Amino acid sequence: MLTSLLAPVLGAALALQTAPAPVAPEPAPLSQENRALLRCAAAFALVAQGQVAGDPQAKAWPDLSARGREFFVRAMAQLMDETGRDRAGIAALAHAEAEALTTSGDLHKVMPSCLLMLEAAQL
Repeated sequence: MLTSLLAPVLGAALALQTAPAPVAPEPAPLSQENRALLRCAAAFALVAQGQVAGDPQAKAWPDLSARGREFFVRAMAQLMDETGRDRAGIAALAHAEAEALTTSGDLHKVMPSCLLMLEAAQL
């Protein structure tokens, strides 16, 4: 008798439990092309920021205020599409890459190849 009284209560309690959240798929690793896109997008953002701030080294490069920004936006969208990462994930990658370029001092070393990539993108 007690079991028959508990069955509806247990059934209701189980029904009220929240289902476990689906596990998000692991984002795809960055390909070599994706890493190059990320690096150049970060480089363009840093140089454009330096140009606005009047940094003489940044001013030595072509103006990146429009073309660099467009490259950055397209690259981030492409990285989201190809890796399955969301905006926050891509932003974190871009921030880490910008920090790495700044810390290593490689920013101006990568710019020539990045400008070739910008030209190839026809922006």
